[in-house]
Order: sequence, then C-alpha cells, then structure tokens
Amino acid sequence: MKKLSVFLLFVTVFLATAFSSDVPTPYKIGDKATDFKLKSVDGKMYGMADYKDAKGFIVVFTCNHCPFAKKYEDRINALAKKYKPQGYVLLAINPNDPALEPDDSFESMKVRAKEKGFAFPYLFDDGQKIYPQYGATKTPHAFLLDKNRVVKYIGAIDDNVDSASDVKEKYLENAIAALESGKTPSPETTKAIGCSIKAKK
Repeated sequence: MKKLSVFLLFVTVFLATAFSSDVPTPYKIGDKATDFKLKSVDGKMYGMADYKDAKGFIVVFTCNHCPFAKKYEDRINALAKKYKPQGYVLLAINPNDPALEPDDSFESMKVRAKEKGFAFPYLFDDGQKIYPQYGATKTPHAFLLDKNRVVKYIGAIDDNVDSASDVKEKYLENAIAALESGKTPSPETTKAIGCSIKAKK
C-alpha cells in the first residue's frame, strides 16, 4: 500500500510538471500590467516609467507585415496624436519573431516608421518576453491602462477593420472617455481581429 501511495504521488508530480507551462496567465480587467523597457526605432529605450505625468497608457501590439495591422496604422497614429495632449501615452510594440517574419525585423520597423511618420514609440519585443505577459494574441491588439498600469480595456481598436470611415463603435476611444469620466468602460473587452503573433514553438 505504501509503495502504491508513493507511486501515485510520483505520477501526480510528474504529470503536474509535464503539463505545467511557463506561459503567464493573460491579463484580465483589473490586473496590474507589467512595465517594460524596449528599444524603439529611434534607438532609445522606452517604458511606462518614463512618463511620470501620464494619465494612462495605450499599449498596442502591432507589426509591419500583417494586412490588418497595415489597415490600422493611420488610425493608431491618429490616436497617438489625439490623446498625447490629453495625457495618454501610446506605445506600439512589434511582438513578432523576425526569423519567422523577416518584414518585421527591427531595420524594417525603422523604415516603416519613417514612411508613415509614426508619432509614437515603435518598440521591438526582443526575445518575445512582453507580449505573453500581456496575453496579446493578434496584431493589432490593444490594452488600455490607467496611470497606475491597471488594465481597463482589452481588445480591438474599433468595429471595422476595413474602413475607418465606416466605424460605428470606437471601442478604445470610448474606453478612454469612460476612464476620463471615472466610469467603467463598456464593453471592457472585445475580440481582437488580426494576424496571429509569429512566435517560435
């Protein structure tokens, strides 16, 4: 009986270890987000701690190659310009592995940022350490944080990938407006529509 108990304990521990994962649990509304220090296309390192007076942060995981991300580039740029004067800092992060998607290399990021005149830090998630902490799965995937880095909204930027002029629900902007007025965003989460993040297995 004792040998059986020891054997069962061994099997339990083995299975728990075998099926455990180092992948962090994706953020939920109300979680405190991890800060980061990532290299931008201007050669400087950026993180949320650099913005002491920020009222909030718009963290968008995006990239160069994805057709969905390309359709949102101008909208993301417009968001950065609109909300920076209001105290909201937009930080865009490319989470893709350039070995799997060469168009998302750091050098290509620099070219794209210059071509599009990005008005925000375009950061490279070198080693793919940050996007799993946030639970990002698509490009683009947006996270709205308050000044204390508490997650207030997760999901899509709006409800129309194909046409900015036909958008009916500006999810991210509505969430910012709710945050400004001390209310809870509604909805707090939406489904991110985009390309899957290119990560090594």
